[in-house]
Amino acid sequence: MQTNTGTIDRQIRVLAGFALIALTATSTIGAWGWIGVIGLITGLIGWCPLYAALGIDTRKPLKEAGSEPPAQPPAHPSA
Repeated sequence: MQTNTGTIDRQIRVLAGFALIALTATSTIGAWGWIGVIGLITGLIGWCPLYAALGIDTRKPLKEAGSEPPAQPPAHPSA
């Protein structure tokens, strides 16, 4: 299982999931808040089954070797 959620996506899921669970545990919102468990788990493991089914990937693409131009040597001042 390969991750398909990026760093910011994962952080939002964990925070929102934790908030929903906390609000439900304190009876501030109804039982529907337990759905925050899904966000918490998917944020912690970095994989979302819905994203996988829809082909969504929010990770940053990895840079391929050789895709960047070669570094230029520093210019030497003429004497």
